[in-house]
Amino acid sequence: MAKSASTPTRRFLKLAGMTASIASKTITHSIRNLTSDDQAKTSAKTQLFQDIGIQIAETLGEMKGAVMKVGQIASQYKDIFPPEVAKAIAKLQRQAPAMPFSDIKAQVENALGQPLSKTFAHFEEQPFAAASIGQVHRAQLHTGQQVVVKVQYPGVDEACASDLKQVRLALRMMGMLKIDKALQDQLFAEIQESLDNELNYEIEAQNLEIARQFHQAIDSKIIIPQVFHEYSSRHILTLSMEMGESIETASTWAEPLRNQLGRRLLQAIGQEIFYLRRFHCDPHPGNFAFREDGSVIIYDYGGVKLLSEHTIHAYSTLIQAARRGDIVVLEQQLQQLAAITETGKFPEILYRQWLEILLRPLTTPYNFEENSSHHDAIILAKQSLKYWDLFKPAPDTLMVNRTVSGHYWNLIHLKVNDDLSDLLDEIVPKI
Repeated sequence: MAKSASTPTRRFLKLAGMTASIASKTITHSIRNLTSDDQAKTSAKTQLFQDIGIQIAETLGEMKGAVMKVGQIASQYKDIFPPEVAKAIAKLQRQAPAMPFSDIKAQVENALGQPLSKTFAHFEEQPFAAASIGQVHRAQLHTGQQVVVKVQYPGVDEACASDLKQVRLALRMMGMLKIDKALQDQLFAEIQESLDNELNYEIEAQNLEIARQFHQAIDSKIIIPQVFHEYSSRHILTLSMEMGESIETASTWAEPLRNQLGRRLLQAIGQEIFYLRRFHCDPHPGNFAFREDGSVIIYDYGGVKLLSEHTIHAYSTLIQAARRGDIVVLEQQLQQLAAITETGKFPEILYRQWLEILLRPLTTPYNFEENSSHHDAIILAKQSLKYWDLFKPAPDTLMVNRTVSGHYWNLIHLKVNDDLSDLLDEIVPKI
């Protein structure tokens, strides 16, 4: 992690400097555009938000550690930011410079209460993955079991709460959050909860165990790593090594196998949402691996969203109404999900056009590589732009939508070409 931002005071000063710089840019922008026409104001505002977004992403990226994780989690909620800012924040990547092995060794020994050599027969000094809050090492237990060990950076959990407050303050002072304060409070409380869960590997271990038991009972080809509790703690997580190929490699396999993998992936996530009611909500392709026997491996259950029975009922009713073309019931359920401000204002013809586009990949034979729904949605979005204020992000809809749309892109990467309508019938409960 960057030494220049390694203490709470230094992090605070760096974030405060970012906020002050953004405030200065915003004031200058307002003064310069007092007499500009509407087109010039819009253009200048877009450029301002692009500049601010880049500055936020660069600052968080430089700081690594806790504040970078805050930025990554915030990017999962990119619907609440102006698109220019969301695009820049979304570029925050998982990879970060590795920490010195001496620090990692000390962290493992302190957490597990014994020398590294007593816990592991072998422990690779070089991590094979380094991220914002920790890094992952290959190792071998004295039993011969091959494992991976997630090691959290020392002190990173203590900094995250204050970092999140500072990021929110910077955005709020600039008037860049697109939602009212009550919804801001709700969403940032959820971001804080997500952050707390990611920082507590004991919670991730529990999530892994629940998901593993759930999937094993349904489909043995959904592979979830096994937790070794005696070699794990709040800051250390030791898991069975489950190897598979990347989505890029899997995309080169024969179409029937690609279709099988895509179907299995979508089915697993759908079952988690509608039946387990707690789902893996980070669809980043790096969290999945694939085997030529049709198996799908799911990694990283640090980010899990729990859904209430009320929410599941609303989603199920909404999807069934969408399939019937029942706009009245559909709007009622959008209201139940707090995803619409007023009913009866969005034109029915646009609803029907959107329903055809959104349901197309799951109700008709569909070639995901051609991506026709996305291309048509871009065109229809321009016609719908003046009605966008009728819709609003809500915590439950944000994470479900993000997960589903993320897996849509995963199926594109896998080049799935299949009729998945039977899968939709199977996954969504009948109301």
